[in-house]
Amino acid sequence: MLMRTDPFREMDRIVQQLSGTSGTWSKPSVMPMDAYREGEEYVIAFDLPGVSTEAIDIDVERNMLTVKAERRPVAKADSVKVELSERPLGVFSRQIVLADTLDTERIQADYDAGVLTLRIPIAERAKPRKISIGGAGGRKQISG
Repeated sequence: MLMRTDPFREMDRIVQQLSGTSGTWSKPSVMPMDAYREGEEYVIAFDLPGVSTEAIDIDVERNMLTVKAERRPVAKADSVKVELSERPLGVFSRQIVLADTLDTERIQADYDAGVLTLRIPIAERAKPRKISIGGAGGRKQISG
């Protein structure tokens, strides 16, 4: 139902984790995701802990789904001295090519407990249907 657009993206994510670099708008970090079919819907779940809903941007143009998010540092008092900072900050982005069989006009987005969940219905034209055959010998049905 979807295709990866960059085969080296996972390698970039690992290098960013090891080097401690965070994303910028010109070179955002990748966000982890799961994708699966659940009944008549295609579900994509993105991990975005610590990101407010106002900092999440979801766009669909033709069959390209783009999700961008930004996690900013929490304001700290001058007397606070950071001992350890492992949570990545900056910009996160993911682009996914969606199949023509998905109804991009009816995407639903929910954000709960740091997980952005998109539910994309399977288009009616992609669902199985029966086709009648006409002819001299009568009508027969074939599953298609």
